[in-house]
Amino acid sequence: MSDIRVLEPEGVSLVKVMREDGRGLRKGTKGPLPNDETLLSIHRAMLTTRLMDDRMLKLQRQGRVAFVGSSTGQEAAIHASAAAFGAEDWIFSALREGGVTIQRGMPIREYVAHMFGNAEDTAKGRQMPNHFQCKDVNFPSWSSVLGTQLPHAVGAAVAMKRRGEKSVTCAYSGDGATSSCGFHSAMNFAAVMKAPVVFVVIDNGWAISVPSAEQTAAKSYGTKAVAYGMPGVDVDGNDVIAVWQTVREAVERARAGEGPTLLNLRSYRMGGHSSSDDPTRYRADEEVEYWAKRDPLTRVEAYLAKQGLLQQAARETMAEEITEAIAEAVTHAETVGPPALETLVEDVFAVPPKHLSKQVVEALRIVAEQGEADRVQGAFPL
Repeated sequence: MSDIRVLEPEGVSLVKVMREDGRGLRKGTKGPLPNDETLLSIHRAMLTTRLMDDRMLKLQRQGRVAFVGSSTGQEAAIHASAAAFGAEDWIFSALREGGVTIQRGMPIREYVAHMFGNAEDTAKGRQMPNHFQCKDVNFPSWSSVLGTQLPHAVGAAVAMKRRGEKSVTCAYSGDGATSSCGFHSAMNFAAVMKAPVVFVVIDNGWAISVPSAEQTAAKSYGTKAVAYGMPGVDVDGNDVIAVWQTVREAVERARAGEGPTLLNLRSYRMGGHSSSDDPTRYRADEEVEYWAKRDPLTRVEAYLAKQGLLQQAARETMAEEITEAIAEAVTHAETVGPPALETLVEDVFAVPPKHLSKQVVEALRIVAEQGEADRVQGAFPL
């Protein structure tokens, strides 16, 4: 067992509230607990993400969507942390927090439209799948370049502070992004400026094929906060209540003008880094089995059942409803065509310059005369 990743490594103490079997709280638990409505909403968001990821990955294997970065195993870290922020707050995500858009109110149809990159995709097909954005729920798009969302989150937080607003930004990243220049710049600037931002590192074990333990010589990612002059906390990321409590405290601290906090949520990525990855090439089966026994969805469902808040029949009905909503959104998405060709030059300029307008007119003429490129590809075997 010493060669595999465990929840609580030697020398690291994690904040824990819920028992690992989910059937109650640990002795000596302190602090406010999320109310029943919050707990149930977190659970629904976790279940939605689990079911959505499963369906999207199947679609990718069928060649119907291009790319998927699943969140299986990390749902507690993602959705319990997001639940601690208000509707007025801004979420700057990394690869696996896309389900937060639905949690905050984005329609499932819009989520699926982005995965297909069709004409209803608010990104107009310009982003890779799994690079979500939703203006209505304060969720900006992100880049696959690691850590670039972190300085953006700090900049937004400083701007809101100068405007006298009480909003807070959430800056998500994985363990791999802590090795980026963006992480250092964002942490340092946020602390100096006392920016109202909460840094949420979800340490899921692997930065593609690099173990998180090899990303840093520090005992934990939470201890990195010390060098920047801010509080840092290491948390059991599969414990819904512990995550919600610690993130909520950090949000309240930021909203009160006391500056940023770094939270390290220790969890595990059960699948590959993405649909392009084969994790069996670099990690042991016994490690995956160890974490499968600590499934955050199973854990929170056991807790909710023990509290009398969730019955098995209700859980199954909910799963069926979510599955049907996803299926309907997929069926609809496949009837929607691609974004119109002229959208290529929209948004960047108020009035597209003449040379771009000319190119679009020429492209439209070629399509009208010769058809789409994929329809004539066989005639040009390059």
